Amino acid sequence: MRFRHPDGSTVHLAYCTNVHPAETLDGVLAQLRDHCEPVRRRLGRDRLGIGLWLARDAAQALINDPAALRALRAEIDRRGLEVVTLNGFPYEGFGAAEVKYRVYQPDWTRPERLAHTSDLARLLAALLPDDVAEGSVSTLPLAWRTSFDSRAQDTALAALATLAERLDALEELTGKSIRIGLEPEPGCTVETTADAIAPLTTLSTPRVGVCLDTCHLATSFEDPPTALEALGSAGVPVVKAQLSAALHAEHPHLPEVRAALAAFAEPRFLHQTRTRTAAGLRGTDDLPEAVAGGALPDGAPWRAHFHVPLHAPPEPPLTSTLPVLRSTLALLLGGPRPLTHHLEVETYTWQALPAELRPRNRARLADGIAAELTLARDLLTDLGLKELP
Repeated sequence: MRFRHPDGSTVHLAYCTNVHPAETLDGVLAQLRDHCEPVRRRLGRDRLGIGLWLARDAAQALINDPAALRALRAEIDRRGLEVVTLNGFPYEGFGAAEVKYRVYQPDWTRPERLAHTSDLARLLAALLPDDVAEGSVSTLPLAWRTSFDSRAQDTALAALATLAERLDALEELTGKSIRIGLEPEPGCTVETTADAIAPLTTLSTPRVGVCLDTCHLATSFEDPPTALEALGSAGVPVVKAQLSAALHAEHPHLPEVRAALAAFAEPRFLHQTRTRTAAGLRGTDDLPEAVAGGALPDGAPWRAHFHVPLHAPPEPPLTSTLPVLRSTLALLLGGPRPLTHHLEVETYTWQALPAELRPRNRARLADGIAAELTLARDLLTDLGLKELP
C-alpha cells in the first residue's frame, strides 16, 4: 500500500510474510498464492506491499538461478503485490516447532550472516518495482548479548562496513539504493535505540541505520520522543519501522494477571519480559521465567515481547502497547517530512497465541492480517497521508 505524505514523498506500508514461514522458493510462491493475494483482495486493493522473508535456502535458489528470480518478480506482479523491503532477521528455521535462541544465529560475527544479507540486498534490487529506487532490509542487532565482547563487536562492525561497500557498488550497478536496518531487540547486544547509536556512528555510513520495531521499543519501556530525538541528533537513519504491539500487564502482582500472562507463555518463540525499577530496567529472557515468580519485581507494570494483533488487544486484565505504536508513528510521519518511508506490520505470532485466539484456517488468518493493515492505514490517513491507488 502506498501513501502520499504532505511533503510529496511516497510512504510504503507492507505486512511481513514471516507470519507464513517457508524455507524454500516453492514455499514462497505458495505464500503469494495462498496468503498474500487473499489479503490484498480482502482490502479491495489493486496493489499490496509485502515485507518478504526469504530464508537462506530460498535466497540461494534465487541467487543461483536468474530465471527463477525473474519468475518470482513476475509472480509478485501478477498477484498484485510489490516488495520494497525484506525481513533479513531470521536466517532459517523460523517455522520450526521451537525457535527461541536459534533466531539469533548466525550473528554478525559470522561470515554466513554477511553473505546472506549481501544476497538479500542483490535480490531486493531486482525485486523493487520499476518506479521505486530505494529498498530496505532489516537484520538482527549484531548478536545475542551473551559471549559478545569487544573483539566480537569489532568483527561485527567490520562485516557491516564491508556490507556498506557492497551496497555502494550495488547502487552503481543497478541504480537501486538498498539500506540495512539493525533491529534493536530485548536481550540482544543492541537492545534499545540508545544501544544502537554508538556502533552505528562508529560505522558512519548512511547505508546502515535502525529498523524501529514498536513492540521492542515498548517492551524496553523506551520513550518514543526521546528515542527518535537521540537517533536524529546522532544522524542515525530510521531505515524502516515495524508496526507491532507488545503484551502489557499493569498489575503483575495479581494472581489473575499472572494467570492471564501464563496463557501467552508458549514453546516456540522467546518472549523477553521487562519492568522498570528505580535501579533501571529488569528483565527475563522468556515469559515463563517471569510468571513463575521471583525473577522480576512486580510492583510496576510488565511488558512482554509478544507481537499481539494490532486490532485485537488481549482481554482484560491484559492489554497491548498500541498507544506506543500510535505515538511513534505520529513522530515518524506527523512532521513536515517523514523520518522513514518504509513501514511493515510484523505480527508473526498469530499461531503462537493462546489456542482460543488463534485463527483456525487460512481465511481467518487473512481476515486478521487485513484488519491489522486497515488499522495501520487509518492511523496514516489520520496523520494527513493520502492513500494512493
